[in-house]
Amino acid sequence: MAKLIIRCYNVGMKLLMHTCCAPCSVYCIDSLRAEGVEPTVFWYNPNIHPYMEYKARRDCLKDYCKKIEVESIFIEEYGLDEFCRNVVSDIPGRCVNYCYKKRLTECVRYAAKNGYDAFTTTLLVSPYQKHEELVKACEELSALSGIEFLYRDFRVGFRDGQAKAREMGMYMQKYCGCIFSEEERYKKQIEKDLKNSDVVVGCGVSGF
Repeated sequence: MAKLIIRCYNVGMKLLMHTCCAPCSVYCIDSLRAEGVEPTVFWYNPNIHPYMEYKARRDCLKDYCKKIEVESIFIEEYGLDEFCRNVVSDIPGRCVNYCYKKRLTECVRYAAKNGYDAFTTTLLVSPYQKHEELVKACEELSALSGIEFLYRDFRVGFRDGQAKAREMGMYMQKYCGCIFSEEERYKKQIEKDLKNSDVVVGCGVSGF
């Protein structure tokens, strides 16, 4: 079981935490509270598709925030069209070049306008994210904005946080967020289904 590392020098820090979903927030919030830091959850994730997936993750996080009495801010923007336009020419690099930067920029912008001392993100908890690139993006935004980036390698508590989320009956997503990550998640299943499917030659419709 992951241990919570307690630090006391951040007590009283006004921290805005970009939050991708409720399950990923569990360990992050627990560990920050153990340090004496009370984060404010910040939801801004226009990269999550389709809409019902976006809604399921958002609503689950809203319920969890109420349950554990953590302050939360939800910025609504469902942007499938805009997302596709911005990543279609660089699908392999979309996470680093678009997804991270767009969401974190909005988080830092809000933090700067509303008197927050620092920002962080629950994306740091996932072993499936590009951790070093994510940290780099946060550091660059911190340098540009003057808002401190509170770095924590939350990955140490990923498994425990996920287990706790399941015990609480949270909605557990099956892929990162965008439609391209959904395809990647089910790639083997898609290939298997296509291989085993019957090939239909012709449809009997006049003119085709």
